[in-house]
Amino acid sequence: MGGGVNAGAQASTRRGRRRKSRSKPMSEINVTPFVDVMLVLLIIFMVAAPLLTVGVPVELPKTAANALPTEQEEPLTVTLTSDGQVMLMNTEISLEELVPRLRAISVERSDDKVFLRADGSISYEAVVQVMGALNRGGFSNIGLVTDTGGPALDGTDAGQDG
Repeated sequence: MGGGVNAGAQASTRRGRRRKSRSKPMSEINVTPFVDVMLVLLIIFMVAAPLLTVGVPVELPKTAANALPTEQEEPLTVTLTSDGQVMLMNTEISLEELVPRLRAISVERSDDKVFLRADGSISYEAVVQVMGALNRGGFSNIGLVTDTGGPALDGTDAGQDG
């Protein structure tokens, strides 16, 4: 009879062990949902990135200057096209309208930075006149936008590596 009691005690301890092993928390991380979310975000950014550029086509001059760091606020862009049109962001305006519009915009903006994009075939005089209008409109921090890969003017060619 003593053997039967021991067998029952062993069976109850096995049941207790099973219950304890079931109550342990799972320590593995399921990364599949994380990977799915990251792939969706990657696709969204790949599609949206080309849409973030200003769409007025001009042939920018090439220089050896480095790119400016990115800003919090969308930069104000003024473009001079090869046929002499003045574009404020994507809207064509006359040269006479430029200063009043810039003054209205400068009241609403937190910084005085503006990017000037001018076609390489535009005369220096026209570019300087627009720069003067930008200054009169309240924007004294003017950045000239160029393409990279131009001559470095120090005896090296910026377009070549090494």
